[in-house]
Amino acid sequence: MLTLYHAPQSRSFRVLWLLEELGVSYAIQNVTIRRRGQGEPAPASYRQIHPHGKVPALVHDGVPVFETPAIALYLTDLFPDRGLGPLAGDPLRGPYLSWLAYSTGVFEPAIADGVRKIENEPGPFGWASIDEVLTVLSHRLHAHPYLLGEAFSAVDVVLGGSIQYLTRVGAMPETEPFASYIERLADRPALHRALQRDGGPLA
Repeated sequence: MLTLYHAPQSRSFRVLWLLEELGVSYAIQNVTIRRRGQGEPAPASYRQIHPHGKVPALVHDGVPVFETPAIALYLTDLFPDRGLGPLAGDPLRGPYLSWLAYSTGVFEPAIADGVRKIENEPGPFGWASIDEVLTVLSHRLHAHPYLLGEAFSAVDVVLGGSIQYLTRVGAMPETEPFASYIERLADRPALHRALQRDGGPLA
């Protein structure tokens, strides 16, 4: 049994989308979270699942998994026949793991620096400047339709979903190749099924 701990119109939308892409059975347990300091925090009992009381978290047969890249890796390894994550021994496994880690280890901190107008000098942190990150992603998406190359994968849900959302809210430029990439993602039927379950705008 898979249960997604989810807050509508939040970061956990990407895991909701991934579950729809996988086409597997799952349950949703909505969690109350603080949004920009507003609202009630998640109940204390939920911290047994996610130590910070945030979303997403996934529970599979009683075992919790939290952090979106970890959940994506867990799910694509659990359902290898769905073809959304290269397995060990596949030449794309290394790039797959790298881009999953990049999504929260490099991309999101760089975006946060950019939004807060914090200049990241080379060297002191484990991520790059927002300009460098956008250049890397731009080159990648100029060369390939998807982040792993020719085929859609869970990386396009995890990192691509963030690009999609951040472009919509103005935190990323609506320029090529990002605009074309977002259009490709918007054509995914699973994305629209997830939106119906989430009840929010395009995430």
